Amino acid sequence: MNFNGPINRDDVTETERVTETPAPVVPKRGRRGRLILLGVVVVFAGALTSGAWNHLTQYRQTAAAAEAEHDLVPQVRIAAVEPSSDTDVVSLPATTSAFASANIFARASGYVAKREVDIGDRVKAGQLLAEIVAPELDHQIAQAEATLAQLKSALQQAEANRVLAKITWDRDRPLVDKGWVTAQQGTIDEQTLKAQEAAVQVAQANVSAEEAQVQVLHQQKIYQHVVAPFDGVITQRNIDVGSLVQADATSGTFMFNLMQGNVIRTQVFVPQDQAFGLRPGIDAVVHVPEIPDRTFPGQVTRIADAIQPGSRTLLTEIDIPNPDGALTPGIYCTIELHIPRKTPSFKVSADAVIFNQGGLQVAVVENGVVHLRKIGVVRDLGREVLVNSGVKQGDQVILNPAVDLAEGAKVRTRVQAAVS
Repeated sequence: MNFNGPINRDDVTETERVTETPAPVVPKRGRRGRLILLGVVVVFAGALTSGAWNHLTQYRQTAAAAEAEHDLVPQVRIAAVEPSSDTDVVSLPATTSAFASANIFARASGYVAKREVDIGDRVKAGQLLAEIVAPELDHQIAQAEATLAQLKSALQQAEANRVLAKITWDRDRPLVDKGWVTAQQGTIDEQTLKAQEAAVQVAQANVSAEEAQVQVLHQQKIYQHVVAPFDGVITQRNIDVGSLVQADATSGTFMFNLMQGNVIRTQVFVPQDQAFGLRPGIDAVVHVPEIPDRTFPGQVTRIADAIQPGSRTLLTEIDIPNPDGALTPGIYCTIELHIPRKTPSFKVSADAVIFNQGGLQVAVVENGVVHLRKIGVVRDLGREVLVNSGVKQGDQVILNPAVDLAEGAKVRTRVQAAVS
């Protein structure tokens, strides 16, 4: 088709519109995929670069820390070794007991007529506790005294016969020597004198025996009055008015128990490692849990002077004055003994002790250098230990030493603050 002028789009026929070929279009999905792939590559490269940088940074930090650790001189806390006191204070459990205790038995048979005391009463020495009546004892005493009077009369008669026989013999002996009296008569007179002298001795023995019997009966009469042998308190009472009591060495009636409480006695068993240096006169203090605001001072009065082989302990007795009766027999207490120390020792903080395959040791710092020393522990006080070897006064020991602390290591020291 030829056109002489501009083409009017309205004049284009429908056929020409249909046959016109459109220009090619570039797909948008392919371009978007390439952009996403490019972004992933960039992110991966950035992450790889960041990881490498972080790894390099950590490596440099680790190397720097290792170098710093190699060159670092650690700082440690130290405490000075101090000498122990001259007195070793030992606290041991004990039980109080009365200074003297007596079970009072009946020494006269009869019925109890009076009972003057009861449980808990405090009595004085010689005070009447009970009175026993036995009417037959009075008759026995009267009979024995009458028999004694008879024997004394018999003794007087024997004395008179002896005197008569002696006079007769003294008179006849010169006559016998001169032959004026027969020898037979002289023999009779001499033997009669000897017989009378023997009769006098028999009579004297009978009188002595009866006097002893009378004394026994009078003593039985005295025993009817039961009295306290010492000052104390009645802790048991087993009789009452009207009770029948028997005086027998094996099965006598147990009437009272009396305890002396103005002095309290305690017995403790001191271990062998603490017994050396213990002697009478050493100060002791009693503590009673139920009386926390008061202490009871006393002294060691006697020791056994022999270690018991079974327990390796030394029996020790302490007397505690108890004038106001605050302490009673039979209570639990603790005894604090102030024993002079026989061998010198040193106090070391328990935090400084090292226990490993080398035994018990401490780390001593000298001029900034660590030296490990073996020690001999004699007593554990809890927060401190007493040692007798390995250290000396003034040594600086490391507290809570590191497990890898070695001989010859260099350290910087910091003095441990005193704990109040």
